Amino acid sequence: MSLPFALTIMLYFQMVIMAGTVMLAYYFEYTDTFTVNVQGFFCYDSSYTKPYPGPDENSDIPPALLLSLVAGVPVLVIIVGETVVFCLQVATRDFENQEKTILTGDCCYINPLVRRTVRFLGIYTFGLFATDIFVNAGQVVTGNLAPHFLTVCKPNYTDLGCQQFTQFITNTQACTGNPELVLKARKTFPSKEAALSVYAALYLAMYITSTIKAKGTRLAKPVLCLGLMCSAFLTGVNRVAEYRNHWSDVIAGFLIGISIAVFLVVCVINNFKGKRKEIENSPIDKLAQMPAISIPRVESPLEKNHISAFAEIT
Repeated sequence: MSLPFALTIMLYFQMVIMAGTVMLAYYFEYTDTFTVNVQGFFCYDSSYTKPYPGPDENSDIPPALLLSLVAGVPVLVIIVGETVVFCLQVATRDFENQEKTILTGDCCYINPLVRRTVRFLGIYTFGLFATDIFVNAGQVVTGNLAPHFLTVCKPNYTDLGCQQFTQFITNTQACTGNPELVLKARKTFPSKEAALSVYAALYLAMYITSTIKAKGTRLAKPVLCLGLMCSAFLTGVNRVAEYRNHWSDVIAGFLIGISIAVFLVVCVINNFKGKRKEIENSPIDKLAQMPAISIPRVESPLEKNHISAFAEIT
């Protein structure tokens, strides 16, 4: 199998995986293919009686702003970072640290700048959809209730026979409020906003730390990375402060986003390294390359006696 054909097969396989990931995220997000688990509640439970904060568009961090930052900022930073690094390597003729141009066919070549940029952005996009899938799957399976669930549920406690606070209600028809709001209030664990924000922040922070090696950035890089992580943390805090999520929802979202970002960076793209280090020769190879040492031949006494006796006979 030739190298261009193998690369074509690999690219096709990766595109199929990406397309499947996008489709699965679409079905979770915009269809009712997967039924949300209906979780019961205790009568008058104070954990779910917080005031309804309104639609997500009224939040201090609306979904449109969050998604634009998560999708736009990493893309912009990676494109600018890769372009600057490539230009500096060309200007300083640092060709040893550049990736080689790859032949993909009889007439097509991939520039190392394009190759690295597409790779990092492709992995980031895949992780973004994977995070969304994990979060949606968790919300559908658990059906955890939002802090304002009972406010939008509006259960009729008289018809339900709620005479004690410890009475547990499992009736699927217990809610009399808006069905859309009730359904959304059942999908809070883990927090999607927390997961997406921390994934984008951590991926971008590890990219900046591993790629930017310019002098004078010892303080700038930590400040920038801490600013990104602080923004993600504040996103989770805002969700709790507005009674849209519990702390457990936010922490679970953080763990999912961090896990996916670390796995992709460390295990898939090897900490953004451009090229692998050459494998050093093994000790056996080094011995094989050493010049041979000639040892002088020493004649034994018996051999000398045989030679002298042969000389006398002749």
